[in-house]
Formats: sequence, structure tokens, C-alpha cells
Amino acid sequence: MTIDNRIEVVLIDDDPHLRQALSQTLDLAGLKILPLAEAKGVAGQLPRDWPGVVVSDIRMPGMDGLELLGELHAQDPELPVLLITGHGDVPLAVQAMRAGAYDFLEKPFPSDHLLDSVRRALALRRLVLDNRSLRLALSDRHELSARLVGQSSPMLRLREQIGALAATRADVLILGETGAGKEVVARALHDLSGRRNGPFVAINAGALAESVVESELFGHEPGAFTGAQKRRIGKFEFANGGTLFLDEIESMSLDVQVKLLRLLQERMVERLGGNQQIPLDIRVIAATKEDLRQAADQGRFRADLYYRLNVAPLRIPPLRERGEDALMLFQHFANEASTRHGLPPHELQPAQRALLLRHSWPGNVRELQNAAERFALGLELALDNSAPDGNPGAPVELVSGGLSEQVENFEKTLIAAELARPHSSVRSLAEALGIPRKTLHDKLRKHGLTFGDSSQGSADESD
Repeated sequence: MTIDNRIEVVLIDDDPHLRQALSQTLDLAGLKILPLAEAKGVAGQLPRDWPGVVVSDIRMPGMDGLELLGELHAQDPELPVLLITGHGDVPLAVQAMRAGAYDFLEKPFPSDHLLDSVRRALALRRLVLDNRSLRLALSDRHELSARLVGQSSPMLRLREQIGALAATRADVLILGETGAGKEVVARALHDLSGRRNGPFVAINAGALAESVVESELFGHEPGAFTGAQKRRIGKFEFANGGTLFLDEIESMSLDVQVKLLRLLQERMVERLGGNQQIPLDIRVIAATKEDLRQAADQGRFRADLYYRLNVAPLRIPPLRERGEDALMLFQHFANEASTRHGLPPHELQPAQRALLLRHSWPGNVRELQNAAERFALGLELALDNSAPDGNPGAPVELVSGGLSEQVENFEKTLIAAELARPHSSVRSLAEALGIPRKTLHDKLRKHGLTFGDSSQGSADESD
């Protein structure tokens, strides 16, 4: 059992009459009280960030107040603990304060003295938790920036969404092309959540043979099928208390999708060949590179499962939509590779920077990371301009002319390419390019381009 966060004071005293009198005093002051007759097991019932205080007698049978103080501070040294005694033992009071007690009250004491001490302790606890929350938020923001490198508008939005969703219990659907970093996002959601100390179990549904996928996910009992000699704990059960990341969910058969839908709705799993319903406390993060709505319309994916998963979707922008993030990421991976191989870091030359910016990155971050590794090893920076389906095209080559001319040509090409994509307004076009609208209008005029040249037709250019 866990003590409810609504409880403000846990009061422990083995004397029923005194316990009732102190409870009444605190209750009349508007405080939510949990009175207990013994200290044993209390520490295990308090969550780490419990927002209350503990008031405990020192001399009690079984576990005394000083032992309780030690247990409580072993799991949270900043938890206020008020100790009370009726023996007038000054050395004991000194020992209690040295052990970290917030206050020491000698019986009999005035009710106002107790209330004043408890209220000051609660105010201190709120301040401690506020500071702890702020430090965690700053740490999480720094950690996210280190994991998901980039300052483009799409990446800033993605990090904001991850920060907002991580603290919730909602299941998440990650949408992204191959190599975009879906597992990195899933791990960030887990590590920034309250489940960070639980297991993170990743499984690629597309890599599992149809004959073993149900056993891998749900587990099985002995004799469930030919060759099932021992009980097997499935991935869902193994992830209990943590997060299960299910990649390439679009590759699951319709039969398995039915079981997954039931599991998500009931939070129970039944092993193959078994009858026992096993309760689960897990968060499911699914990922796909396909349009599941389209797959549902075509009968390849269950529509009810799609709607169940699509409550909290996260779209990872492909690298071609992230502007100069490619340069930042490339240098980041190249520096990591140089350190790993014990080599001095190489500096990108202007022509190489232009080459990286012009590349369409069909393999997304995974392709860029491999290119950065080759660059760190001193190999030629040759990029294959393959289409997303993997069909190789001609290597990207630099255009003729000086650096200024190359940059101008590249800029025009990049804006024209983005104009060819569907955008409802100049605002969305500017966000995709990662530049202010005024800057975009200036560049459109400079290169002789207009928003009306794109497939949007008569959309309002001034929006």
C-alpha cells in the first residue's frame, strides 16, 4: 500500500489516547491526517516525493522513532520528521537533531507549538519539492537537447511535446520515416517519466517470425504448442512497471492486433495456453513508418486499434525538413566518432557544408550518422542521393562557380523544393524552413519565387 499524496501529516504514536488528541488538534486545523499505532513499514509506504511531514513518538515498542527517522532519510534525506517524547531526555533530543530531525517536541507541549512546527515543516517541504521539480525540469531539458540535437522549429516542437507527454500515463504513437530516431524518442519518453526506474523493453515486430510473435509478446505456458517445454514470460509481462516500445507495429498480423487492442484496453495479459489474467502496469509506445489510417482504410490494420493508439501521436520530422540541424547533427556525430576512434576531429569545409545542406537524407539521422563516421575516419564525404524507397540515384555533386554563387543556388533550390510540398500558408512554409516570415518574403523576392508558384494555388500569400 502507498500513502496517498493528499495526506499531509502521518502521525505515529502507540498511545491511543494521545494519538486521538493529537489527530483531533491537527484535523481541526484543516490538515489531512493519517494516524498510525506503529512505525514499522511506514517508510515503504511513502513515495519519494510525498508532499507531507511525519510526526512520530520516539519511545515505542518494535521500531522506535529514531529508527524510523533513519529509514525515512535513507530514501529521502529532505523529508521533515518531527519527533516527540515524554521523558525530558536532553541527550536523546540532541541525538535526534543530529540525526536530521526537523524538530523535537517534549511532552506535554502546547497545541500551538505542534501546529506551528508542522506548518513550518510543510512550507519547507513544498519549497524543497518545488526546487526539486525545477532542477529535474532543467535537467530533463538539457538531457533532451543532448539526445535530440537541433534548433529547428520542428525539433523544438518535438522536444516540447516529449516533455509534456513524458510525465503522463498516456500510451504514445510515434510516427517517423526509417532512420528518423523513433527508438531514441521512445527512450526519452521513458527516461523522463516516473517509470524511469522500471524496465524499458524494445521489440521490433517486423523482425519477428509470424510463428513466434505471440509467444514473444504474450508469453506461453508449458505445452501451449509443440516445443513449449517451459513457461516463457512475454515482453509485455517482462515490461511490467516500465515501458514497452513496439516498433514497426504496422507489420503485426490482424490476429495479433486483436490481442494487442484487448491488452491496451484491459491492461491484462494472458499467456498462450494459460487461463490466468495477469494485471499489467505498463506504458506502451508504438512506432510506425506507415500511415496507419491509410492502412486501416485498406484493411491492413485494424481501425479500432489505430484510434486506440492515436490518442497521443508524436511525429518525428525527417531530416530534410530540419534545415541546418543536419550540420549540427553531423558535427555532433563526427566528434563522437573521433573521440571513440582516438582521432583528431576534422573541420567541415564550406563546400562540404553546402553538400550536407543540399542532400535530401533519404535515410534520415541513421544515414547522417554513418556519413559522419566515415568523415571522422578521414574517408571521402560522398553522399548517395537515394530515394526513400532505397533505389540508388546519382551522388550529389557541387555546382560550378564560387562559394557565394553555390550558396545562392542552394538557397533557391531549397526554398523551391519546400514550395513544391503542400503548405496551407506562408507561415507553415516559413516554419518548415526554420526562418521568420519576413525573412522568407525577402528571399522569395530575391530569387523570383512566389508562394503562388507552389501547388497551393491561390492560398493567401500574406498569411
